[in-house]
Amino acid sequence: MSSRAEQKSRTRRALMDAALAQLSADRSFGSLSLREVTRHAGLAPTSFYRHFTDLDELGMTLVDEGGVALRQLMRQARRRIVRNGDDGSAIATSIDTFMEYLQVNANLFRLMLRERTGLSEHFRTAIKAEIDHVATELAVDLRRFAAAEGRRLAEPKLVAEAMVALVFSQGAEALDASAEIQEQLKVKLKIELRMVLLGAQKMGAKG
Repeated sequence: MSSRAEQKSRTRRALMDAALAQLSADRSFGSLSLREVTRHAGLAPTSFYRHFTDLDELGMTLVDEGGVALRQLMRQARRRIVRNGDDGSAIATSIDTFMEYLQVNANLFRLMLRERTGLSEHFRTAIKAEIDHVATELAVDLRRFAAAEGRRLAEPKLVAEAMVALVFSQGAEALDASAEIQEQLKVKLKIELRMVLLGAQKMGAKG
């Protein structure tokens, strides 16, 4: 990569990081201004347009990054499960991995969490697509684990969607919680996910 291209990449990254850094429990992406983002990045407002057409495009780029990061981490969780050879640990391992994602990508998750029900249709559509990707990959895993155990699982995609919804819900609570509360939420989430999975296995056995 040429020095010019490297500089462009660094500047683009600085703008994205500047937007993320200003998000908090009390501040949403929609409240940010272009001048605030560029000032935080140490850039002139005019330089913003060399990288993004507007703040919405910057936000959509962050949504994509958040979704990719989540899918990559969950793939790592699957590799851990396969390496350990213990399908029974799949839920616990997945929850631990998701909490790791929250620690590293707190504001990316905050952005996805808020904008999935926000005013922007573009954001809602993009975030729904990212969540669907996660659920689709999880459904494949559920089918594979069930087959390996010689079980039938009712409606794997619906089960995956329910699980992802629970993870997002508990993730929202864990986001700004203390370490103690996060541990409590992990235990609660583990129980909830097992209840969903066992219910689907029971329905599958009947069908």
